[in-house]
Amino acid sequence: MPYVTEQNLTDVVLDRWRAVPDPRLREVMQSFIKHVHAFVRDIEPTEAEWATAIDFLTRIGQRCTDKRQEFILFSDVMGVSMLVDAINHRLESGATPTTVEGPFHVPNAPALADGANMAAGCPGIPCFVTGTVKGLDGRPIANAKLDLWQTDGEGLYEAQRDVTGPWMRGVFHTKADGSYTIRTVAPIGYSIPMDGPVGDLVRRTDISEMRPAHIHFCIEAPGYRRVVTHLFNRACPYLETDVVYGVKAPLIVDFVENPPGTAPNGEKIDTKFYTIKYDFVLQPVAQAAAAA
Repeated sequence: MPYVTEQNLTDVVLDRWRAVPDPRLREVMQSFIKHVHAFVRDIEPTEAEWATAIDFLTRIGQRCTDKRQEFILFSDVMGVSMLVDAINHRLESGATPTTVEGPFHVPNAPALADGANMAAGCPGIPCFVTGTVKGLDGRPIANAKLDLWQTDGEGLYEAQRDVTGPWMRGVFHTKADGSYTIRTVAPIGYSIPMDGPVGDLVRRTDISEMRPAHIHFCIEAPGYRRVVTHLFNRACPYLETDVVYGVKAPLIVDFVENPPGTAPNGEKIDTKFYTIKYDFVLQPVAQAAAAA
């Protein structure tokens, strides 16, 4: 092995890391080494700067809990999450587009009946989401699973509340005709968590820390591609500056304001409320595999 110099170090490391039996891992590590060495050669960090970078990543890991994922937030803010999502979900144009899951999804949300309220006891203006889940051929999909999570009317997720039970999340299923009705509250635009290392970084820029008002959906049905997506409020001022780059035009919807009266689930509402109508379109697994 040659003695290393600044000029030959990258080649020496690449040669060493060819000794990886797994071909995919070898491919990944070769590319990683090339890019990280090129990055270091490009910026020529001081030793103090490199120590700061390592400390930053260490603090990201330390900030992660079972309800908060600071590394996902870092990936989101760098636009990497959306790029990975785009690469892995090259769907046909008629299918509902995907977007990032984000760092606040909590598994095992409670199962709720069609039209039930997933925001009971939560602050915010009542909001009803209705529509259908169907395939690319227009046929309704019965018993499709809709896993929802969102902020409340004060812009907070469950992980940001001092609560022990589920907060602003629930699992619904479509009826035989593919239809669904959900009661929640209208989300508002909110800041990403600024009390951690990612927030510290964003605060040193002129980048907006705001996410536009949205509701998260994960939709699954046997024989169809799983879709993780959002519905965004068209009236929100943060659509064009979403800090995680998650907005796609087909996912922007109208939050229609209604006076007190009968809601889509048959309830009598004595305050104003919002309604959203949206049909989700799923791509069959076989078509997705052929497209890939």
